[in-house]
Amino acid sequence: MRRQLGSGWEVIEEGQPGRTTMRDDPVEGGHKNGLKALPICLESHLPLALVILMLGTNDLKQRFAATAGDVAHSIEILVRSIQSSEAGPAGAQPAVIVVAPAPIQEVDRFGDMFMGGAEKSVQLAGLVCDVAKRTGATFLDAGAFVGSSPVDGIHLDSGAHRMLGTEIAKTVQALLAER
Repeated sequence: MRRQLGSGWEVIEEGQPGRTTMRDDPVEGGHKNGLKALPICLESHLPLALVILMLGTNDLKQRFAATAGDVAHSIEILVRSIQSSEAGPAGAQPAVIVVAPAPIQEVDRFGDMFMGGAEKSVQLAGLVCDVAKRTGATFLDAGAFVGSSPVDGIHLDSGAHRMLGTEIAKTVQALLAER
């Protein structure tokens, strides 16, 4: 994405392995809760013209027993938190792009950790699209461009990362050209 956008753009990455939308992880720790981390991330990088949110896959872990609807509701809470954060230029609302993660596959690598998650993950794009409509955020469906790696069924391989980065960059350029 950074290469596609070119000079004049600053891209700040705040990814964390295992991060959930707003669930404390009883195995990996409460620090994986995205809602708790969000205010810190926003305030430490002020001002932000745009925030791109792509979460939800880790919420599909069996231990959370979350439905696809639960995950989408959690994403909506995060989007609304970003919008009310005053983290944009001059305390304004930053633009938000919400990205539905690509559907996952259930493979042996993670054992039972994501059991039942693949079926739920297929439902996420439509539900997250509805969240974007309700909140006025821009929506992008990662699954329309990439798929999860057959190696582990969860993550994207390097080619998929490049493709998704290109598509997100196009969305960023179109969105910020409108503002």
